[in-house]
Amino acid sequence: MEDVLAHLDGRKDASLVDLLTFASIPSVSTDPERRGDVRRAAGWLADRLRTAGLPTVDILETPGHPVVYAEWLGAADAPTVLVYGHYDVQPPDPQGRWQSPPFTPTVRGERVYGRGVSDDKGPLLIPVQVAEAFFRTRGTLPLNVKFLFEGEEEVGSPNLAPFVRAHAERLRADVVLSADGGMWRADVPTLTVSSRGMTGLELTLRGPGKDLHSGRHGGAVQNPLHALASLIAGLHDERGRVVVDGFYDDVQELQGDERASLRALPFDEDAYRAEVGASELFGEPGYATLERLWTRPTLEVNGMWGGYTGEGSKTVLPSEAHAKITCRLVANQDPERVTAAVVRHLETHLLPGVTLDVRPSDHGARAYRIPADQPALRAARKVLTQVYGQPPLEVGMGGSIPICEVFQRELGLETVFFSFAVGDEDIHAPNEFFRIPRLYEGQQAWARLWQELAVREAAPA
Repeated sequence: MEDVLAHLDGRKDASLVDLLTFASIPSVSTDPERRGDVRRAAGWLADRLRTAGLPTVDILETPGHPVVYAEWLGAADAPTVLVYGHYDVQPPDPQGRWQSPPFTPTVRGERVYGRGVSDDKGPLLIPVQVAEAFFRTRGTLPLNVKFLFEGEEEVGSPNLAPFVRAHAERLRADVVLSADGGMWRADVPTLTVSSRGMTGLELTLRGPGKDLHSGRHGGAVQNPLHALASLIAGLHDERGRVVVDGFYDDVQELQGDERASLRALPFDEDAYRAEVGASELFGEPGYATLERLWTRPTLEVNGMWGGYTGEGSKTVLPSEAHAKITCRLVANQDPERVTAAVVRHLETHLLPGVTLDVRPSDHGARAYRIPADQPALRAARKVLTQVYGQPPLEVGMGGSIPICEVFQRELGLETVFFSFAVGDEDIHAPNEFFRIPRLYEGQQAWARLWQELAVREAAPA
């Protein structure tokens, strides 16, 4: 690997410039006014893949934002990997809390700050730069590579499943390597081997036919905000356990050895509490914090609104109140069944004087866990041990990565998370950052992983 690694080492400054340039494009997929910028980011990425040496690069349309696809299939009898990532980013709001402009990526010390640098533009660029290093030094890759970079991950990937289904033959591979994801901690290498699923809904309570004067009408009609507060408060008991009938029906309890493995991980609850800025931790009783984060389902209220929220006072009794709810799911839970159970609970506990309208999310996902003996996962363990001098911890992810279910269902492929972002890099928040050394460590690891996968495939049984 000396030639490839030396080439990457000699391009450190150029690799960082790649990231600064890419992250300066405000590819916010949820903002209609940024639609042109999302397409500009797709064009920049396609050009970068061509510069890297990929002979086939296409920008493929979807009903939403385009997919950037590239491939090199010149390694006869070698395996094929499908590299996944996303080039869209979250909105930068609230912009006033950024220490430097979110789309002017700024280097401070060994970090680069900017929206999307960690999620997912820095990690996404690493395999592109590694492909270039192989082409420049050897003129070839050790295995066949297909790149699929979408522009809608931050809005739930609504068009990814139909795209994968329509292009299933072209996307055929042996395994998916995801540049999206992230390591658990900065001080130890980790491999994410599971993620929770998700479902969600938005609800609206309607009371009077119009906003009313709270003095003239208060006490005579139901206030939708009061009814909503009661309904939301009734989703959990006072200790934090979800009281929705049927919510836990399909949840499997951890075995003793599984709980012991989780509790053996180097997790400091006080440090975690300080990191998130909470006065104390809270959650479903009977489970340790990591168990609640990775292996237990949750129901969270993401937002509530209605009535007057501006400066000063407006004595209004609002006609409507709204809330958004999401549930994180674990193995065996079906998103549609969980949503139905929550809706039944809301309908059953609705106070008089209001009506309920529910709009379920259209992008639920099941929980995912990669088999422990998956060959690419074994190779990733070996490579991270080489790069960091210690074996990686295998951890879960509290969040959800819907693409795992898509690739498993549509292509029959497992997904190995191989990202060099870290969970504390303020993704989706002001002052998102990416550790610059991780860019170079990731390049070493991706290069070694591709070589390892090629060698394993060629080795006799």
